[in-house]
Amino acid sequence: MTITTLSSREFNQDAGGAKKAAKKGPVFITDRGRPAHVLLTIEQYQKLTGKQANIIDALAMPGMANIDFETPRMEDDFYHPADLS
Repeated sequence: MTITTLSSREFNQDAGGAKKAAKKGPVFITDRGRPAHVLLTIEQYQKLTGKQANIIDALAMPGMANIDFETPRMEDDFYHPADLS
């Protein structure tokens, strides 16, 4: 496991590189030289917390409740009798 440390500026300039580094181990993101955040893969997070993701947890994540979703309505012509001729 490799531990990577990036400043906030470095993280903002290369988020893709940070995600690649997170595959090898935790990425510490610093603000003014002090650790402020840790980037982990979802697998590392689940291993750390001992939780498996489920749909309820995913929908409870910040920002997920604001997703617009409209279920399609059934049309009057949805039902068609079988043509047996």
